[in-house]
Amino acid sequence: MKYSLTVEFVIPPFEPHLLLRNGHAMTIAAAFVPRRFDIPPAEARLFQVDSESCLLAHCHWQPGKRKDVPVMVIVHGLEGSSDGNYVRGIAEKAFHRGFHVVRMNQRNCGGTEALTPTLYNSGMSGDYRSVFEELSSADGFEQIFYAGYSMGGNLVTKMAGEFGAAVPKTLRGVCAVCPALDLAASADALERVDNYLYQRRFVNGLMARYARKHKMLPERYPIAGLGPVRTVRQFDDLVTAPQFGYRDAQDYYENVSAKRVAAQIRVPMLLITAEDDPFVPCGSFLAARISENPAIQFVAPQHGGHCGFISKHSGNERFWAEQRIVEFCAARAFST
Repeated sequence: MKYSLTVEFVIPPFEPHLLLRNGHAMTIAAAFVPRRFDIPPAEARLFQVDSESCLLAHCHWQPGKRKDVPVMVIVHGLEGSSDGNYVRGIAEKAFHRGFHVVRMNQRNCGGTEALTPTLYNSGMSGDYRSVFEELSSADGFEQIFYAGYSMGGNLVTKMAGEFGAAVPKTLRGVCAVCPALDLAASADALERVDNYLYQRRFVNGLMARYARKHKMLPERYPIAGLGPVRTVRQFDDLVTAPQFGYRDAQDYYENVSAKRVAAQIRVPMLLITAEDDPFVPCGSFLAARISENPAIQFVAPQHGGHCGFISKHSGNERFWAEQRIVEFCAARAFST
């Protein structure tokens, strides 16, 4: 059986900023270049995702909160939050294009450690299915779209694959930018010498978060005997895997990576990555045979870094991937 996007979507080529034709330069610039956003104040909302856990979202509703207006749900990456530049960038573009926007915080992120007794991990796609069900069933929204970056990209890709052919009619599209859909490959890439600064930043953030959970629940999250943690793989070996019932980091990676279910995706999807992404290897998408799934529009320009895609053009085109996400979803939401 063949599946297609049904709405033709032409993607203009990515033309990188002339000073950012290096994957590291692009990645760092995207993370640290200051940005200002033109978007109305958000309404805070809690989504109950299991009996003990809530996710905090920041919602920007169009006037009247009409149910026929499409909703864009945005999921950030590892050690990010709903306040990330790319989250706000997509939110701004989507809101001005006519979408309701929901900026999600993953478990414990954005200062929400008190909302859940658990940590977070790359396999918690069920959280975003719960958000979807609440928006569609409880709120009655008729068109819902997801966009995820990096770890968030793995989560929304995994969610899409788990729906398989039983895609709810209200889930209209999914977008992922540099999704870490082969976590083992990304963990290995982070251990390269040239990726030392990213590795250190991730580990420092993860350990700081673990220390905050230790203060809240010292018996569940002991510090004594934890041992040195210098890499993301070590953190997942010593913390993530045992906390969530996996044998070790490799077992965790194999079970939660979206590559396992990518072939089952039947919802129209836009997947953007870059050949020069420092720690999400482009080869992982080839191994997962992403381009063979006709439901997925796969784009992998030579440049872009990790979730960067800062173009040489100004205005909305400056942050190229953000604009492509909004255009892809708008083509489905507002087509006649």
